[in-house]
Amino acid sequence: NQFTKTKGEVLLILDKKPDGWWMAKNTKGERGLIPKTYLACDKEGAGREPSEEESEEDIEVVDETADRTKIKERWLVKTLVNVEKKICFEQSNITDVLAAMGAVPSGFRPSTLSQLLEEGNQFQASYFLQPEFTPSQLAFKDLVWNPENDTIQPRPTLVSLVLTLWSCKMIPLPGVSLQVLSRHVRLCLFDGNRVLSNIHTVRATWQPKSPKTWTFSPRVTGILPSLLDGDCFVRSNSSSPEIGILFELGITYIRNSTGERGELSCGWAFLKLFDSNGVPVSSKTYELLLNGGTPYERGIEVDPSISRRASSGVLLQMIALKKQPQLLVKLRSLSTRSKGTLNLLPETLIGSMCCIHLLIFYRQILSDALLKDRISMQSADLISNPILATFPKLLKQPDLMDALRSAWAEKEKTLKRSEKRDQEFLKSMFSLVYHDCVFPLLQSTFLPEYKWAEEESEALRWRVIAEFLKENQEKDGALHSLLSSESVHRAFDMSEIAYDFLGQARQGSVSV
Repeated sequence: NQFTKTKGEVLLILDKKPDGWWMAKNTKGERGLIPKTYLACDKEGAGREPSEEESEEDIEVVDETADRTKIKERWLVKTLVNVEKKICFEQSNITDVLAAMGAVPSGFRPSTLSQLLEEGNQFQASYFLQPEFTPSQLAFKDLVWNPENDTIQPRPTLVSLVLTLWSCKMIPLPGVSLQVLSRHVRLCLFDGNRVLSNIHTVRATWQPKSPKTWTFSPRVTGILPSLLDGDCFVRSNSSSPEIGILFELGITYIRNSTGERGELSCGWAFLKLFDSNGVPVSSKTYELLLNGGTPYERGIEVDPSISRRASSGVLLQMIALKKQPQLLVKLRSLSTRSKGTLNLLPETLIGSMCCIHLLIFYRQILSDALLKDRISMQSADLISNPILATFPKLLKQPDLMDALRSAWAEKEKTLKRSEKRDQEFLKSMFSLVYHDCVFPLLQSTFLPEYKWAEEESEALRWRVIAEFLKENQEKDGALHSLLSSESVHRAFDMSEIAYDFLGQARQGSVSV
């Protein structure tokens, strides 16, 4: 990423940025930024003797204008500023600064999947949970009623599996100038060019005695947060032969000097799900070596210094290979019962195993409203149903999903065996739990806004949630809270109870 300036070095100016940092490329093909304040342009007097304010060392630049006309310019480096003998080249402003500071390895990049999540709703689980129209827009593609069983018709898919995140090894440490707020893995279905599913996030844990090792909870039960659940289901009906799972390891950080927040990719891996003959890959544990750069770059190492330190000996090369960053994941085979359960979910979705039953309840209530109880299949009226209207919001607030999961687990303990086999009864109980538990919290002014990787905010939210659940349990429901003068709720909005399936449903498309 660095080289020493030499007299007569030719640079190609690719972009003159308004902030004063210009993108350039040297004769070795290295691209990066150089501050224009280090240079003095002298188009007219090329070859003249430098003034007292200029050094004898210069850089010759070929500049491309907007009409692609090449103009030869001579740039003289000023000596009025303390110019380093090395110029750092990068692919992005953030990683350039951090790498130059020694805060991160050169293979780190701004997180690609995090940026996609920030762009809109199309990569959120809440989007893929909604029914999808057929291309004609006259029916639902993945939500079909089974009149014999009086429930949703199961939808088998080409990809239906469970994977377990085990651990990440030899992940380089960021420098002391960065405070790490979260270590996590984001995963999605990917065909080498496009993201084909929602982007699911699993937070990692680590211990100070092994800071380069990240671990995950293989099974989340009880009060453990679903955000730590390393068991993930994956569903897709895409027929792309190149489809696989993209894993991106990331950190959310804050710079100690400036307070600036950001998210960096610490490496990525791709696990293709079918071989060249179209046969699904084996259910086993995979050790995936991590690549540096972005998923659209190839041949970049996370930390090139590791390979540079490796010797030519075979044994030493094997030892060096063990020092390379890697991710351990396990693909698990499914029982007939597990397949049947997953087939009640949308055709494309990735999520936590510990929340499957909650998602299925939502889909069952959704199918009742759209396919069973709607007065006419031609009716496009708003549907009065608070669960349908607000449940997708829970997928963006995992602590509220945990509250619902906890409250439902407590309710299940009180049910008889015969009641647990009655699907209609279970749906009615789930509706009661939902209205007593998370629906009031969604509208409460006491619950702070959900913010990713802010420890203080997360702790405060959980205290509010825990106190609310405890009070509900003691007073047998949320009615007291809703009617209490001490409880303050946001102003009523129709979106709290009105479900607009025309606005929420996904537009049909041809599978690729």
